[in-house]
Amino acid sequence: MIALGERRLYLCTPDRPDLERFLEACVAGGVDLVQLREKHLEARPLLDVARRARRVCHDLGVPFILNDRPDLAAEAGADGVHVGQDDAPPALARRLLGPDAIVGLSTHAPAELDAAAGEPVDYVSAGPVSPTPTKPGRPGTGLGYLALAAQTSAHPFFVTGGVTPETVGPMLAAGARRFVVVRWLTDADEPRVAARALRHLIDAAYDSSDPPGRA
Repeated sequence: MIALGERRLYLCTPDRPDLERFLEACVAGGVDLVQLREKHLEARPLLDVARRARRVCHDLGVPFILNDRPDLAAEAGADGVHVGQDDAPPALARRLLGPDAIVGLSTHAPAELDAAAGEPVDYVSAGPVSPTPTKPGRPGTGLGYLALAAQTSAHPFFVTGGVTPETVGPMLAAGARRFVVVRWLTDADEPRVAARALRHLIDAAYDSSDPPGRA
């Protein structure tokens, strides 16, 4: 089983023309977990993209997660799947992928965080802290939800929504220790440089703090 361990910087990306080079640059900059989140492809082309992304990630020693589709995650040889509140239940994902896979679950509210405690998942995401175009129509949870997750989550959690070098400090102060990043890297002209800047801040703040046990 692949343990989350000290994995701190989790890239979530759609497909893109330069996907392989982009992933290589992000990992070189400090990304240590990758999710493909592609909402606009049918199953067969999505499977092809997932296999290409998995190949890059495995060559670089980084776990690869597919969003939403445990069936395609299994077929692509992904290390796991991330599901939302309206996707396949975590228990089904676990049955399809087996005990050694990584299964993640999105949470956006205290009741969802409480319910996640009984799910067979390896981590939860908490957020989005601020509204984001990758989750249209979903309001931000604010930093208070991160503090709640740090205090009560039964699983390790990753913060989502607006992670940038400017927001990492307040998120760390609220109890976050693991971060999902999207636009800071997907919109970057130099993703390796952008990833390195973010990872440096996370590592410096993390290493100088006393992280809570469940973070």
